[in-house]
Amino acid sequence: MFIKELSLRNYRNYKELTAEFENKVNVILGENAQGKTNVMEAIYVLAMAKSHRTSNDKDLIYWDEEYAKIEGRAEKQNGSVPMQLVISKKGKKAKLNHIEQQKLSQYVGAMNVIMFAPEDLNLVKGSPQVRRRFIDMEIGQVSPVYLHDLNKFQKVMLQRNQYLKQLQMKRQTDRTMLDVLTSQLAESAAKVVKKRMEFIGKLEKWAQPVHEGISRGLETLTIEYKASADVSEASSLSKMIEGYEEKFDKIKEKEIERGATLAGPHRDDLLFFVNGRDVQTFGSQGQQRTTALSLKLAEIDLIHEEIGEYPILLLDDVLSELDDYRQSHLLNTIQGKVQTFVTTTSVEGIDHKTLKEATTYRVSKGTLT
Repeated sequence: MFIKELSLRNYRNYKELTAEFENKVNVILGENAQGKTNVMEAIYVLAMAKSHRTSNDKDLIYWDEEYAKIEGRAEKQNGSVPMQLVISKKGKKAKLNHIEQQKLSQYVGAMNVIMFAPEDLNLVKGSPQVRRRFIDMEIGQVSPVYLHDLNKFQKVMLQRNQYLKQLQMKRQTDRTMLDVLTSQLAESAAKVVKKRMEFIGKLEKWAQPVHEGISRGLETLTIEYKASADVSEASSLSKMIEGYEEKFDKIKEKEIERGATLAGPHRDDLLFFVNGRDVQTFGSQGQQRTTALSLKLAEIDLIHEEIGEYPILLLDDVLSELDDYRQSHLLNTIQGKVQTFVTTTSVEGIDHKTLKEATTYRVSKGTLT
């Protein structure tokens, strides 16, 4: 799949923008703070209905305006899909094929994107929250059911936390309601974690050969899902639900004391091992970067396996962060396979056929030429 057209109104520093793109590598050149990343982010937001840079939607709206609008057209094997997302202070409205979608989970996944930005190099050494967000965003693109289960988990957890707080402060004494919420939470948690574990298994399968290639056959990457309850991928869903119920039963008093849910998908993490050693703790910066790059490149094939089409790849200022060898590996992998957007201040020093054949756009003060 690829994005053919993009138009912006009142988005970040763009009052208006209309652009057409080629189904190959598109390089967006410009000095810093001119709006290169904003174009990239707009494509991402159009696909995912949220930004990778901010959780505050108001940041996306042009100064003093009421709303921002992003429109685009995704070209897929089975035809063209017009997409529209309007972001206002009241919330978001999304349209597919000119029809408004009742839920964002029905909208996300119509166009698949992979974003690789400098902050993604922190995927390995950053906080567990960064890795959980990575899993949620990627699975959400290929599984609307997952987004539904995740939303349900978050809603039930919010209710449960409020009730735990009331028990903690002795405003409530009846624990029957807590048991009901715990039962609902155990089911939602099990569904979310089962899907995450399946996803990690697939991601590892695709990431291993990539990592081996970048490390010239010297390193083997393995990924482990670290759950906050005693559950495993081999368990059935009912066994996993039991596992969570047992965990919540064990920590019930502690949770009431703290007034918060202390186990579940929101407490889980991913562990990465290179040749059996934990990369986060013992890996060099080079190994951490290779691991992050392997994960991102693995996603391309994973999404293709899941939906039968390649996603759009967004490389935001990331080439300058990689050494020549990793740059070449990245560019060789994408060559002729996926529509790719590259933002950079300069392509000098990057001697690669892929960039020589790219269409180049220049950004200056919120205009794209």
